[in-house]
Amino acid sequence: MIHARCDFFSESLQLSTSMTVLLPQPAEGQIGMVGTTADAPPPVLYLLHGMSDDDTIWMRRTSIERYAAELGLAVVMPTVQRSFYNDEAFGRAYWTFVADELPTLIQRSFNVSHDPADTFVAGLSMGGFGAFKLALNRPRQFGAAASLSGALDIAEPHFWADRDHTERTRIWGTDPLNATANDLVHLVANANSAALPPLYLTCGTEDFLFEQNQTFAAAAHHNHVNLTVDYRPGAHEWSYWDATIQDVLAWLPLRNRP
Repeated sequence: MIHARCDFFSESLQLSTSMTVLLPQPAEGQIGMVGTTADAPPPVLYLLHGMSDDDTIWMRRTSIERYAAELGLAVVMPTVQRSFYNDEAFGRAYWTFVADELPTLIQRSFNVSHDPADTFVAGLSMGGFGAFKLALNRPRQFGAAASLSGALDIAEPHFWADRDHTERTRIWGTDPLNATANDLVHLVANANSAALPPLYLTCGTEDFLFEQNQTFAAAAHHNHVNLTVDYRPGAHEWSYWDATIQDVLAWLPLRNRP
């Protein structure tokens, strides 16, 4: 795999930022690795980080490079700070960045597929929220979306009860989040289920976000959304995510799976 750490200026953020990009390449002479020789541009996975991390974390905590290499899959990992993938009320336009500017930048800069059927998004914790927010608000952009231990019910009033209200105000303002573009339970309950891409939800049964995931799954199933649910023993930690990202990759509807 080609491993590129990219520094660039974002127009929507009005600042310089970074992303990590993995691109498939032939690797016949590389010991212990599998490469790809496909002529077509590869499918691409936007892989999103959690609230305390950045674009390097998936590389540092998992073997995502090795997993993606076996599939001929490009992986794009942006940095969005502690934004919850939102156009912050008192901050930066991170939703505009990740939903609009970043895909355009990737398509202009790298030889990856532009077809929505070859474009996927996944993330953990805050990134799981971001992945499903993208899929529910921009369903035509993605062929599938996955959430690993996602914060999927942030509109629930008690979610912010024990958290920093200054941060809540910075991200969302002071208005309720119910029935907004950030209320994922409301969105999945009222979506045109036939228009959504397939969704994959995994969460550990010992995770503090487990009940939120159950709430989201119940709303999705009631609306007959194509949602795969994987609950298993585990907490909010990296050994769980390193294991489950492999299951997500196995689930992705890759059209030319090796």
